[in-house]
Amino acid sequence: MRVLVIEDTLELARQLTQRLEGEGYAVDTAADGEEGRFLGETEPYDAVILDLGLPKVDGLTVLRSWRRTGMTAPVLILTARGAWNEKVQGIDAGADDYLAKPFSMEELLARVRALIRRAKGHATAEIACGGVVLDTRTGRVTVNGEPIELTAFEYRVLSYLMHRKGQVVSRTELIEHVYAQDFDRDSNTIEVFVGRLRRKLGADIIKTVRGLGYRADEP
Repeated sequence: MRVLVIEDTLELARQLTQRLEGEGYAVDTAADGEEGRFLGETEPYDAVILDLGLPKVDGLTVLRSWRRTGMTAPVLILTARGAWNEKVQGIDAGADDYLAKPFSMEELLARVRALIRRAKGHATAEIACGGVVLDTRTGRVTVNGEPIELTAFEYRVLSYLMHRKGQVVSRTELIEHVYAQDFDRDSNTIEVFVGRLRRKLGADIIKTVRGLGYRADEP
């Protein structure tokens, strides 16, 4: 899963990036509304964390611009505490949720997980596919109840496929959602990760759809 953080307070942006990456997300950052708007228009994200008080272009303007152009990724806005008018304007502009500063990092992570889960059509924190269960709250993966150790990138590939369970995902789409923008992307590594996952989880969980990509499905 790939997240865009648009926050001009550098220390907060660093903390958000560090924590999100630790939870298994690929993270891109922007320190002003102009760069953030461009990234949101040109890169695919599974969720966006958007501060409203941004230099160059304010967050509400960025959000309205995205929604006018059809950008549908879920957006969590960050507002000043007590600024109820900002919250209302943000929701009316197309935000999916809001969080007032200062906030608990655990609450922010929970809200991001919920936004992504709902956007992909899942009602609960656990996503099951056959005997494989992915707990989005803890990042824990089990096979028939037994915990399985995955590397960070193996987890990202599995998480994206499980969130899109039953749907064909192309190699290009996987690359766009498991790597951050500045990462040296190599399409061949996706095949390596899928091969490793099959060995760890069972060969029938991730199916190859010839010429199209991969699909996580019931065995």
